[in-house]
Amino acid sequence: MKKTQISFNVELDENKIPEKINWSAPDGGISNENSKAVFISVWDHKKQETLKIDLWTKDMPLDQMNVFFHQTLVSMSETFSKSTQNEKMTDAFKQFCEYFSKNLKLQPPSN
Repeated sequence: MKKTQISFNVELDENKIPEKINWSAPDGGISNENSKAVFISVWDHKKQETLKIDLWTKDMPLDQMNVFFHQTLVSMSETFSKSTQNEKMTDAFKQFCEYFSKNLKLQPPSN
């Protein structure tokens, strides 16, 4: 059996607020990369609940946080669709993502 590891290192200030987040995922070619925010969700099948860690650095710009949330919601919508094949709820999820983007006046990514 092959094992892999994803790790996060968080530097905190004196008030325990993240100042720096670095992460590594060797199988993905990522080594000690800087990040301004991370959302991690883990399913506890015994308790039937989600455990989560939401961290962002104190210098994370609000406009980037808005984009981060939007892209995370879009990704969750895609994962929900793949994992459940529930088209009705996937469509509702996508509509919310469009509403979210429109109301925050997010710009589409430039190519």
